Amino acid sequence: MTSFDISPRLNVWRALPALAVVFVMLATTGWTAVRHQRHPAPLEASLAAWEDGRVAGKRLPDPQSAPTRLARFFASLTDAQRLRLAERYPLAVGNMNGAPVELRYRANRIALAEARETELRRVHDSRLTPAGQEQAARRMDRIEALMRPDRHILAFNPAGAGRVAEVFGDLRHAERVSVVVPGVDTELLTFQRSERRYSAPVGMAKSLYKAQRRAAPATRTAVIAWADYTAPSGLGMDAATAMRAEDGADRLDAMVRGLPGLAPVSLFCHSYGSVVCGLAARGLPERVSDIAVAGSPGMRVEHASHLRTTARVWAMRDADDWIQDVPHLELGGLGHGADPVADGFGARVLSARDAKGHAGYFVPGTDSLRNFAEIGVGAYTAVSCAHRNDACHAGLSGTTPTGRA
Repeated sequence: MTSFDISPRLNVWRALPALAVVFVMLATTGWTAVRHQRHPAPLEASLAAWEDGRVAGKRLPDPQSAPTRLARFFASLTDAQRLRLAERYPLAVGNMNGAPVELRYRANRIALAEARETELRRVHDSRLTPAGQEQAARRMDRIEALMRPDRHILAFNPAGAGRVAEVFGDLRHAERVSVVVPGVDTELLTFQRSERRYSAPVGMAKSLYKAQRRAAPATRTAVIAWADYTAPSGLGMDAATAMRAEDGADRLDAMVRGLPGLAPVSLFCHSYGSVVCGLAARGLPERVSDIAVAGSPGMRVEHASHLRTTARVWAMRDADDWIQDVPHLELGGLGHGADPVADGFGARVLSARDAKGHAGYFVPGTDSLRNFAEIGVGAYTAVSCAHRNDACHAGLSGTTPTGRA
């Protein structure tokens, strides 16, 4: 009997036990979290004020305008005018794709300082429960860490659980740009970790940046830890559906379009982040040269060609990653489609033999990290394939980055 002989209703019922595995695994692997939404939303308030603002007697452009239009607007201003806008509307400017990156860093530093004061007041607010005060103290500590002078915050939104994006390297002059897109339970408090550091966006991005520097010392690279979407949290339907990924895909596309320069961009998408990248793929600009996924539950397509992207599509999974036991199917909006490392999917499958577990792909010394670094610097023929037939090298031009022999 083939699948075509089974009624859709029976297919759904047979799939439900398999989908239950997803939820059990999410609950038992540290993906659960309690989130508290706070109102009013500071970013929305800043954007509303921007819409009523003026500079040199002229109305400010729609903050949702195309990044190219916003870039032209900021280029038309004097340095003093740009700084005044950053000081007056820090959250709006700090999150505005198309604004100069250095101005966004400055605006977000102001926004972080304001958010820190908000959390400090909450720490001492007797109307809050002890748990609420403790959470405020944790958020304040995280915000203070982001305010360090050596950190470059490309986006920051304190609303809800919080969203952040951070840059490592010189984004404005980079010859190659990499973006790390993380998965479930990514928020302000989990953006960086002391323990299991390479499972958090900051640890992933820093590790990748250092590996790229080792792989091609003469190539100017920048890596973005991009946690600027509302990722699914806890045991629920969000992680098994594309709802969060759809919004994340739109945000990822806007961020890429707002990047300065013309350098090639590589996306490194982990776990649910690969769902985001899969949905974004079709609309991304052609400067996105590579989409690499690790520990993927699926990319919402049945074949890599259905992504409709000019980018090379890479995939990897280590032998003991529990994600392999998640059913790679999509029924009625549940599940994320075909397995990207399967032979029939059509991705270039990379070695991840040294990686351990679902969160081990960015650990220093692993072949998974080395492969990501080689892709990030454009050394495609230097990657190691998962299979002995070297199929992942098929059709590659042998591109080498600046400074490599």
